[in-house]
Amino acid sequence: DVLKNMGCEIIYDDEIIVKGPEGGALKGITVSMSDFSDQALTLAAIAPFCDSPVEITGIGHIRKQESDRISVIKNELEKIGIKVEEGETSVKIYPGNITGGVVNTYNDHRVAMSFTLTGLRTGNITIENPLCCKKTFENYFEIIKNIKLSEI
Repeated sequence: DVLKNMGCEIIYDDEIIVKGPEGGALKGITVSMSDFSDQALTLAAIAPFCDSPVEITGIGHIRKQESDRISVIKNELEKIGIKVEEGETSVKIYPGNITGGVVNTYNDHRVAMSFTLTGLRTGNITIENPLCCKKTFENYFEIIKNIKLSEI
């Protein structure tokens, strides 16, 4: 539903297919992710590609997971050239041009997997310590290597 609200087309078939908006950027949104906060990092990783800011609210509890994920979002996006406003329970990410660089994973599998999406889109992100993904998805990067860039 979040991606649909951002302008994506969702097709339910034998598998779920998500198509980005034709001829344009994703739409910026404000969304409470308190009920599905594990996806906050993923939304943050694609937020720079939106046409307006993305504000993720209701996520204060993700400060106490494998890493302080709100601070991680701010730190790592700012390192690659994106403006971010950090709140106690929220984060606001502005669209921008990603300069590239090395993303620190903080030994947090969700950081590694999420920022991989940013790297796939830009081609200029290096994930430090990608093996931290073994915790939940041991062959994640093997699968990512098989994605055609035209599919991104």
